Amino acid sequence: MATKKKQIEAEAAVDEGAEGEAAPAKVRKLPLKLIVIAATALLILGGGGTAAYFILGAKNASQATAAAQPKPPVFLDLPDTLVNLANAGGDRAQYLKIKIVLEMPDQTMVQQVQPVLPRVMDAFQTYLRELRPTDLDGSAGLYRLKEELTRRVNASISPNRINAVLFKEIVVQ
Repeated sequence: MATKKKQIEAEAAVDEGAEGEAAPAKVRKLPLKLIVIAATALLILGGGGTAAYFILGAKNASQATAAAQPKPPVFLDLPDTLVNLANAGGDRAQYLKIKIVLEMPDQTMVQQVQPVLPRVMDAFQTYLRELRPTDLDGSAGLYRLKEELTRRVNASISPNRINAVLFKEIVVQ
């Protein structure tokens, strides 16, 4: 009985295939030549687009960096400063001689700082006189000194700001 069912189903499948209603459609393959041509065209277009992006992008990037280059800073030399250091019961007095340069963002800042330069020097003198020789030991001591002087200058010339305090010479005697 099972064989008769299979035979009837096979005949029905052949009949439907002849009519074209339920028969599976044949998958048509693309010719190899067409695939190679399409892949080559894709590589040429992609490579050309990439090359154009890098060539035109490099020009735009160089123009942007040329426009965004910062102005060189301006430096203002301060008068030499000589102070005696705080001496906590030591034998002899020790002195600090320091030459300082202020780094500023532009030339207009120099003109704004010149009138308040006595206030800046006063802030330096009062701070430097309270230092002990051990406060200046090593690079960490000099870094702290530089940061504190920068903070005091910026407080004196507020709302303007300098970039940094630079040391030309430091001598402890």
